[in-house]
Amino acid sequence: MRNPGSKKGAVVGSGGQKSKGLTGKGPTPKATERPYHPAYKRAKVAAKIDASKTHRRQTKEKATAETVAGRNPVVECLRAGTPATALYVALGIDADDRVAEAVRLAAERGISVLEVSRGELDRITGGAMHQGLGLQVPPFEYATPDELLELAQHSSAPPLLVALDGVTDPRNLGAVVRSAAAFGAQGVVVPQRRSASMTAVAWRTSAGTAAQIPIAMATNLTRTLRDWAEAGLMIVGLDADGDVDVDGLDLATSPLVVVVGSEGRGLGRLVKETCDQTVSIPMANRVESLNASVAAGVVLAEVARRRRIAAKG
Repeated sequence: MRNPGSKKGAVVGSGGQKSKGLTGKGPTPKATERPYHPAYKRAKVAAKIDASKTHRRQTKEKATAETVAGRNPVVECLRAGTPATALYVALGIDADDRVAEAVRLAAERGISVLEVSRGELDRITGGAMHQGLGLQVPPFEYATPDELLELAQHSSAPPLLVALDGVTDPRNLGAVVRSAAAFGAQGVVVPQRRSASMTAVAWRTSAGTAAQIPIAMATNLTRTLRDWAEAGLMIVGLDADGDVDVDGLDLATSPLVVVVGSEGRGLGRLVKETCDQTVSIPMANRVESLNASVAAGVVLAEVARRRRIAAKG
């Protein structure tokens, strides 16, 4: 006998049972929330640009103007093209060739020349030995790490960026900026904390090349280096006990970041861990170490030499 609970013939449909087992996926996500949608990519780019603008504004707000005091420093800054908003000259100053040159250079660049009392100049320079001259220098305007990366990736030459870790002497910073510009780097990055910044001294030491190459400030240098590594750049750190010496720097022709540590402490632990390779510079036994800016110049010169050879081959 046929089972009374069964139906004769083919069973059509699910009797409403299938629909009960379905679980809804909810509304379709917005285009800006779908990773493979063009709108999502545009939103990501826009967010990155907004973050860069915010970072730039916050950095600028934290910076303060600087006054360079003294006849020689003022003249050297004006010769180097250091940005300036005003040249202060004390009333009744005993003028010499340096004073005359300072006034002439300021006038040629459209910088305001203001005569003030010695007491006022003492106040402006914070009581420094000004010798009757003071130069007002505005806060340096930094780029962002993202802007440096984009510039390097769109350069006609292979990406080459320089990072400073713990370099606190502004003269070393200025010298590294000068070497970076001389050997074809697209930019320099410094950390926001425990680092020299682009003061008038750094600008003067760079011999004006700070106007030719962008300098960025990173809130977290380690994170910036990791981001650059994910973007395809190789990270090479200068270290006395390097994996290779500069003669074996085969990564020179790759998209590259050269990281320079402080002269005494060297690379920080976290920064060193981000490096794909560390490189040393062979030296005579009687010399323990090189100045940080000199070491950077040696390695950058070798990178430039290898890239010239690769371009010819």
